[in-house]
Amino acid sequence: MRSGGSDRVGGLRAVPNCSEGRDPDRVARLVQSTRVTGVRVDDVHSDPDHDRTVITLSGQPDALVDAGVALAAACRDLIDLRGHDGVHPFVGALDVLPFVAMREELMPVAVACAREAARRIGDEVGVPCVLYGRAGGEGRDRPARLRRGGLPELGRRMAAGEVVADAGPAAPHPSAGVVLVGARGPLVAWNVWLPGASLDQARAVAAAVREGGDGGGLPSVRALGLMCARSGLAQVSMNVEDYRRTPLPAVVERVRREAAARGLAAGESELVGMIPREALAGASPRDLGLRALPSAQVIESTED
Repeated sequence: MRSGGSDRVGGLRAVPNCSEGRDPDRVARLVQSTRVTGVRVDDVHSDPDHDRTVITLSGQPDALVDAGVALAAACRDLIDLRGHDGVHPFVGALDVLPFVAMREELMPVAVACAREAARRIGDEVGVPCVLYGRAGGEGRDRPARLRRGGLPELGRRMAAGEVVADAGPAAPHPSAGVVLVGARGPLVAWNVWLPGASLDQARAVAAAVREGGDGGGLPSVRALGLMCARSGLAQVSMNVEDYRRTPLPAVVERVRREAAARGLAAGESELVGMIPREALAGASPRDLGLRALPSAQVIESTED
């Protein structure tokens, strides 16, 4: 796959999610595997309750594919899902590998990267890949639909022919599962803590916030209610898939309002990975519940 020239590189990223967030040495080895020529590691976010690490990469399209394939091999070798117990849904050691077009004109490049990465992971790493988002086509818009029920359910669906791998073996890898490889636009991964809430209360808040949930929810917002054992706190974990359609301040305010309706006070927020400056919609970090927002986590322009 050719990059099409340096003028098409700006605004292309990969944001792989690995099913390891507790062992610092193992995380470091996973991150190191992505440090190929032409790729920059922009951010690393690990969470022990989720047992998940999100890595933000930028660089040349071919190099981002190389990094994704190298990371898939490292995840296969270092992570055994048979001992994984993170609260975040998962189906793979390298659970998702999205190629992100920060501008719509770059989407064909992101799709080409996703399809090439899936082909190579299947052939070279021996882990099956299923495409989603713009790389997967109609009916495969979100990885949540493939993760529903976890790896055992995805394995059953693959055995029944309901889900067919786009590359690699026809059945999940025994320890590494399945890699979901996609192409999408930018999103914001955002968590809000709910001190004193039960898991049921957190799930109720999430259901009221997410699109299609109780009362309709907010467009382009996906939300889960989780209980994080290490902190002892419940959390609403969200992906804001289109922050232009539903601004982030409106999302945070809706969580606060739904929490208050259940006798709860929403706590601090947490940003996972990076965020385009425009997604803040002029709000300060403190307005959104963040203690601070390091400049390194802010993408100043989607033209970058």
